[in-house]
Amino acid sequence: MIALAAVAGLYFLGPTVGPKAATKPAAPAGTATQLDFDKMQTTVTGQLSAARQQYLAGLVADVKRGDVKNQQRDSYRLLAAFWKDSVPNPVLHYHYAAQLAELDNTEKSLTFAGHSILAYLPYAHNQQEQVWLANTGKQLFDKALAMNPSNDSSVVGAGGCVMYGAGTEGGPMAGITSVRQVAERDSTNLFAQYMLGIGGMISGQFDKAAQRFEKVVKAQPDNIEVMFKLAEAYEQARNNEQAIRCYQAIYNQIEVPQMKQEIAKRISELQAAKAGGAAK
Repeated sequence: MIALAAVAGLYFLGPTVGPKAATKPAAPAGTATQLDFDKMQTTVTGQLSAARQQYLAGLVADVKRGDVKNQQRDSYRLLAAFWKDSVPNPVLHYHYAAQLAELDNTEKSLTFAGHSILAYLPYAHNQQEQVWLANTGKQLFDKALAMNPSNDSSVVGAGGCVMYGAGTEGGPMAGITSVRQVAERDSTNLFAQYMLGIGGMISGQFDKAAQRFEKVVKAQPDNIEVMFKLAEAYEQARNNEQAIRCYQAIYNQIEVPQMKQEIAKRISELQAAKAGGAAK
């Protein structure tokens, strides 16, 4: 299951997921040790070549001088790109992407950055990074909501970040509650249904999570990412027959050889488990 999660993360997120990422979604909780961002950035930067350190120092200096807003914008964009493509580090990439969004300070830029972070959260390297990024994402959504409080997508996004560990009174359940309010108001909001599925996985209500993901898959039968979530929910609910059905559907839709190999392996494992259970 871990190998399949790693391949899926690379399939959906590409180079943003570094070689150590996507091993297993970090378990959300409000008790994670706080990430020391400055220390982490100093350590990672210190491992780079002298030429790359000099390049980054120049970009950071341009930001700190702050002579021209466009100059700051260009520097943040280059820093975000460097930590995405040149030396993949999701925390640093999303940090500078968030800085760029806040500098632009438009609802569109804030929500785009927030949704990008939210999509990455299941694949965070560890709980510290997940919680730090969840807080960053929630800050972006909160700023967007201050501009447009009626944007349900931002409400769901902020709630999703809370589910993944963003600090707020009430913990993950507070996030689930805010998203449920959107879903109750508009049952056709597939983003809300999806995030409630995530909430079900986090709270251990796997049958309910599967029901939410089923609604999304029914409306979007080509959404491979949600089909993976549905298969996982079935597995956790010990409904191997339905999990096998989901994985077979995914197998028939994808073309990536490594992913097909991992899915075929998982199907075989589930079939063996199913046969073993029937024999008892």
